[in-house]
Amino acid sequence: MKPLKPSMREKKRYLLIEGINLKENIEKALKDFLGNLEMSKLGLGWIKVSKKSAIISINRKSVDKVRAALVIWPEKITVKRVSGTLKGLNKK
Repeated sequence: MKPLKPSMREKKRYLLIEGINLKENIEKALKDFLGNLEMSKLGLGWIKVSKKSAIISINRKSVDKVRAALVIWPEKITVKRVSGTLKGLNKK
């Protein structure tokens, strides 16, 4: 099977997120705000998770929806940086 062309593969954005109990809270916030169908379109992937911060990957077209879902969530979850590469995320 031939590999996908670069123009055909899914474009990702990486988000650096800070908060408490992120693994559970992010999934609940996204599911409550967006629902199951939109949640499946996000392509949510967990890159790195620690106690107070996490790096997730999502589809490029859904960055604004994810940010809106995290702002509305009652517990404090902040998006510190958004980048197209992991290297760019860790620069500053």
